[in-house]
Amino acid sequence: MRILIIDQMHESIVPLLEEKGHQVDYRPEIDREGILAVLQDYEGLIIRSKTPIDKELLQEAPLLKFVARAGAGLDNIDLDYLEEKGISLHHAAEGNRDAVAEHALGMLLTLFNHYLQSDQQVRKGIWDREGNRGVELSGKTVGIFGYGNMGSAFAQRLRGFGVEILAYDKFKSGFGDEWVKESSFQAIQEKADVLSIHVPLTAETRYFFSPEILSGFRKSFYLINTARGEVIRMDTLNEVLQNGKLKGAALDVLEKEKLQALTASERLSFEALSRRSNVLFSPHVAGWSHESYRKINQVLVAKIEGEWKG
Repeated sequence: MRILIIDQMHESIVPLLEEKGHQVDYRPEIDREGILAVLQDYEGLIIRSKTPIDKELLQEAPLLKFVARAGAGLDNIDLDYLEEKGISLHHAAEGNRDAVAEHALGMLLTLFNHYLQSDQQVRKGIWDREGNRGVELSGKTVGIFGYGNMGSAFAQRLRGFGVEILAYDKFKSGFGDEWVKESSFQAIQEKADVLSIHVPLTAETRYFFSPEILSGFRKSFYLINTARGEVIRMDTLNEVLQNGKLKGAALDVLEKEKLQALTASERLSFEALSRRSNVLFSPHVAGWSHESYRKINQVLVAKIEGEWKG
């Protein structure tokens, strides 16, 4: 097949596809106008998040057999139109699940043990042991919201820490084992000391974590979000951090990630978050390790070949 790649990817993607006999045009510099002008010639499209894969774009692709997303999130793709036109969709959540799980755990341990604060203090000659006394993960209850590739990989990383793991997934059942207890969301609200979010962005999950939902947790707790920023508003985070319902937050994603384009009110909300010592940020890199960059390609090519090798 003739395949167009429109985003920056690990250099291995082209030879991996060419070894399977495909003709590959690697054009990470192409803009939306350019994509619309040439897409009619391609049977395959490989993307990250450059432009919405919407009806307008897909209507210009009469030969298209598949769209492959180099990553996990599908919120930028018109899934209904793909199904209507019989265009296959592949994504590579398996490729970066280990990176996401390790990143989430690292952020949580950083919050619990004040790594950033203590490092900066020691560099300045401040030797404050009491002010940097840590909290142990052992004995805590960790709630996992969404038990797909990311949620289950995070649960696996927690096994050696002596925690109780409660996992909730609206669309899955029968996944409990000796390490993970299949749970209702209400049970997580009742027992969790930590909540880690691992769901895609959909109409249902967008801003799901409202002040009312978070106030329904019985105990104050820590929140980890390595999924999508728009499941919770920055204003909501500030509110529940201020009232003490949240003890801390580890945020790899934000409601708005183009920080230079924030409105005045959004800027105030972000600045309030950034002043909080119990909030830890990273720039949407949880799934972006050196290893996952290559593994995503391998997963995508395997899925493409699995469907089209005949």
